[in-house]
Amino acid sequence: MPNSTVHVDYTLVADQGALTIGDVAFTGDTAYPDAMDWLRDVAAQLGNAVVVRSHDRGTGQDTLFSIDGHGAIAPVTGPVEGSSTVPSPWEASGTTTTTAAAAAASVPAAPQSPLAGGTAPVVVPAVPASVQAVPATATADVPPTRREARQSFLTQEQVEEPATTGFRGFLTRAGIRMAPSAAERRHREQVHLVSQHHVGPRTIMLANGKGGAGKTLATVCLSTVLTRHSGAATVAWDNNQTRGTLGWSTEAARHDASVLDLLPEIDRLLGTEARSADMAEYVHHQTRDRYDVLKSKPDILAAEQRFGAETVDRVHKVLTKFYRLVLIDSGNDETDPMWLAGLDRTDQLVVPTTTDDKWCESAALLLEQLVNAGGRYRELAENAVVIVGVETSDVKPEKVTEQVRRFKDAGLGRDVLTIPYDAGLKARIINFDALQESTKLAWLAAGAAVAKGL
Repeated sequence: MPNSTVHVDYTLVADQGALTIGDVAFTGDTAYPDAMDWLRDVAAQLGNAVVVRSHDRGTGQDTLFSIDGHGAIAPVTGPVEGSSTVPSPWEASGTTTTTAAAAAASVPAAPQSPLAGGTAPVVVPAVPASVQAVPATATADVPPTRREARQSFLTQEQVEEPATTGFRGFLTRAGIRMAPSAAERRHREQVHLVSQHHVGPRTIMLANGKGGAGKTLATVCLSTVLTRHSGAATVAWDNNQTRGTLGWSTEAARHDASVLDLLPEIDRLLGTEARSADMAEYVHHQTRDRYDVLKSKPDILAAEQRFGAETVDRVHKVLTKFYRLVLIDSGNDETDPMWLAGLDRTDQLVVPTTTDDKWCESAALLLEQLVNAGGRYRELAENAVVIVGVETSDVKPEKVTEQVRRFKDAGLGRDVLTIPYDAGLKARIINFDALQESTKLAWLAAGAAVAKGL
């Protein structure tokens, strides 16, 4: 349309999953197509296209488009009657800035993350070390040579994908390229974090001295999220001599092997002839979620499977030889040599708890004691991720908010995240795909927080 004044026929307000056009509301999974069908029918009755201003209440952004009686959608630009100019929705795709334009600045802008804010993709020239900021006197005394000041021909092009979810995603699929919302950018960043591969193996320990805090549940869900997204070889290890239930909570292989069966084979597995496939004799592969489980043997007494720090170290060496990620589901005795040896080999500490005051206090005491111990224990505590799981359907939201606030106010842990109640988390063997979407997104956020510490 020409850049004359644009008359808006209808205003469509998008508020999360609900849409309203005047007094007409559209909700549910079909809200977006239903709203477009309503506008199409109106245009068909009028015999001409109608102009719609869509307002995203979450971001505050306005977008203009037209829709005709056949359902064809097109972008609209130009000043709106009685308001300032509305940017073209096509600005989300942007025009790639050339290196020549970027070279006009004396010092190029720092590279922008593909997940950061902003709608226009930018090509950013790499900044040679010689043209980084230096004191003014040095610049005046020693002017850079032409070679030192030369811009690199190699540029890093960072193009943001258009929106794929919500109303913005609907408009993108209709042909109006829209920038993603803040929520979608945050989701993309979380996926990026949990998809990383790190140099060398990484060990994550889940700890809370009170049983029933959700350590095994968190081990299963974090293993699932990290493995599915990163594709990294991952093992969950039940380092617990007091009836650890990780084996009961996960899929069993065609054997009943446990860590006790692994112990006599450690020397062979650490040898040069051992292969990663040899581990299949001792671990239980999760066919849906693609990680392995090294289980304990909960059907025997603790005294029969209690071992010291040296044995824990040797098991850990085997696991880190064949796996990139090792998640340790720990026991409840924080003085036990197995527990302490696991902590000494940990890169990222995760402290699960329910919303119950007793479990939260147990988590807080653990973190405080580690801080008081100083050194590396203090670093683990300060970088810890606290996961507050809602254990029953009758827990009030105010209770969850209060527990999170208390952890944060006390400076306990780097991140405090919540997992909503989900009946699917009560299953003996958790089917991650059967969980509610909000639950899966919460575990993705928890996984991203953990990945930040690796």
